[in-house]
Amino acid sequence: MSEVSTQLPTDPISAVGVVTSLNKAPDGYYVVAQTTDGSDADLWKDGLFKSKVTRYLCFTRKTGLDVVVDMKVMDVKEALPEGFTPVEQTMDTKETAMRKRRLCVKTSPRAAAVTAVHDIQITTKSKYQLVNYTCIGEINNMFMWYRMGDVRQPSRESSSEAKSDAAPNTARRRTMSRPDCENQSSGNYTITALDDVPFVVSEKFFEKPKEMQQVNLMGITIKSLAEIEEEFNYNFSTERSIVV
Repeated sequence: MSEVSTQLPTDPISAVGVVTSLNKAPDGYYVVAQTTDGSDADLWKDGLFKSKVTRYLCFTRKTGLDVVVDMKVMDVKEALPEGFTPVEQTMDTKETAMRKRRLCVKTSPRAAAVTAVHDIQITTKSKYQLVNYTCIGEINNMFMWYRMGDVRQPSRESSSEAKSDAAPNTARRRTMSRPDCENQSSGNYTITALDDVPFVVSEKFFEKPKEMQQVNLMGITIKSLAEIEEEFNYNFSTERSIVV
């Protein structure tokens, strides 16, 4: 038994492919260039004849709608399992991805997945086993392994808490803007905190109006109401003589 890494990658694998060269992988893709013991991880190489053709496995953990939930290495003559998609072409040149064998991948919507593939490794020895990894098949005397892990989903509780936090803040802003008014709807009539409050002019404005001092502002004399009435008072009830 051998342990490649005790730490599981945080994000699950979202897509798997094959490329013809180590430097031709798409952006965001990791290429499995070597086996766990440091050997070349070329999936196309022939044990008897040296070939210029090379194939390397690659994968990405870019966050997307889908995640990889299962993988299988199968003979090309075997029937394709339900829900699996074969990796038939290279991502960079659209050539045949593998010979005699084919890699099949099963994906699932991330929101519906509980577990998914988080890591992929390749070994060169059949008796060489990886801790916490599952062997999915053999390609050119090499063995492919994957490791499963939980899929983290957005917390519904955190979303509801964020909404509940926003509500008090909104109410607080409303209270700060109009602290003296709390509106309640009752049909088409709006009830406020000022309803049923009598509005009365203070008695101090009626006390001793005659004692108010005259103020002269830029030649304009300000008089009280009593002084104005006294100065301009006119009796319109003058008796008229009636001739019969």
